Amino acid sequence: MAKHLDLEEQEQLDELKHFWKQYGDLITWGLIAVFGVFAAWNGYQYWQRDQAAKASVLYDEVERSLASGDAARIDRSLADMKERFGGTSYAQQASLLAARTYYDKGNLDASSAALTWVAEKSSDEGYKAVARLRLAGLLLEKKAYDQALQQLAGTFPKDFTALAADRRGDIFAAQGKKAEARAEYEKAYKELDERVEYRRLVEVKLNALGVDPAQTTSATAAPNPEVKK
Repeated sequence: MAKHLDLEEQEQLDELKHFWKQYGDLITWGLIAVFGVFAAWNGYQYWQRDQAAKASVLYDEVERSLASGDAARIDRSLADMKERFGGTSYAQQASLLAARTYYDKGNLDASSAALTWVAEKSSDEGYKAVARLRLAGLLLEKKAYDQALQQLAGTFPKDFTALAADRRGDIFAAQGKKAEARAEYEKAYKELDERVEYRRLVEVKLNALGVDPAQTTSATAAPNPEVKK
């Protein structure tokens, strides 16, 4: 009986040796790859957390420089943020804040540069949309109408499509293109929820063009009595 068990064990051992000889290297390298990916992922997560923490500290410095109103300090802290942590949301938020401060101080070129950086570099579609809308508004003030419309070309996230249409309407209105302005304002009015206060502003713009959007909407929604049931 013992010899029988010994023979079985020997056979199993031989099979195991054969299996390992055939697939051992493959299994070993597979495990190395799995553990390597796991280690790399943990390392990447740690690096992201470290970057976010450092970017947060520098973001606070940008905020302090903006509060101080020191132009040189603002330029320096913002440039440092972009250089060291340009891929983080902190850098994009800092640029949008700086753009507003530059604008309030009358430095339109610096404001435009900060907005352009976000519009071109941001990986977040929301930040990018905000930057494009603000940049279009700034270019509108400069009467750079074609450039302003270029910022509004292409697609926008759903939450920003109405605002983009409204801004295009402003540009066309400034150019005296009433038909085009009306079309964009109507588009914005229809897309905005009736509970949104901004919709009232778009309605005022349409009223200035001789259009009552509420009446137009009612007429569109009313059934045609001539249509047979």
